[in-house]
Amino acid sequence: MGQVVAVCGMPGSGKGEFAAVLAEAGVPVVSMGDMIRAEVRRLGLDEAPHVFGEVAASLRAAHGEDVLAVRLCDRVDELLVDHPLVLIEGLRGTAEDTVFAARWGAIYRTVAIIADAELRFQRTLKRGRSEDGDRAAFEARNQREQGWGLDALIEVAADKIHNDVDLPEFQGRCEAWMAAILNA
Repeated sequence: MGQVVAVCGMPGSGKGEFAAVLAEAGVPVVSMGDMIRAEVRRLGLDEAPHVFGEVAASLRAAHGEDVLAVRLCDRVDELLVDHPLVLIEGLRGTAEDTVFAARWGAIYRTVAIIADAELRFQRTLKRGRSEDGDRAAFEARNQREQGWGLDALIEVAADKIHNDVDLPEFQGRCEAWMAAILNA
């Protein structure tokens, strides 16, 4: 059986870049953030920074803190049939982690991407996603995600990759991590 890895990290830490490196190597990626973006579009809402957070909080309030995890488990299982590694991009809450750990047990692990707050803020300004905004929006998002247990997830992650370097060096760190996991 394959392995399921969930990547976590504060906004702008480099989760998407980590996922891009794995995707480039043929690892299927299931994005929790894409689920929120799709829900915003489905509801026909304005793609403003506060809207994404409100939709994520609303889904959790209406259906439980683990709603996104529960919704994507079957898709991950389908991917495991043909792939030795499946990545869940954007783990943000302890409730989600609990669902994944219960579902996949020993074949599940987490990796945290670590970066300084100011560096993360500068990255969010440059990437230009609709859910990003000014410093106030960035701080609000940090607090919201910490409230879901993101700090705890980062602390206990099986692996940590520091993203305090330029993109090519970070990509190299991600590739080295992936090679170690696939060859373990």
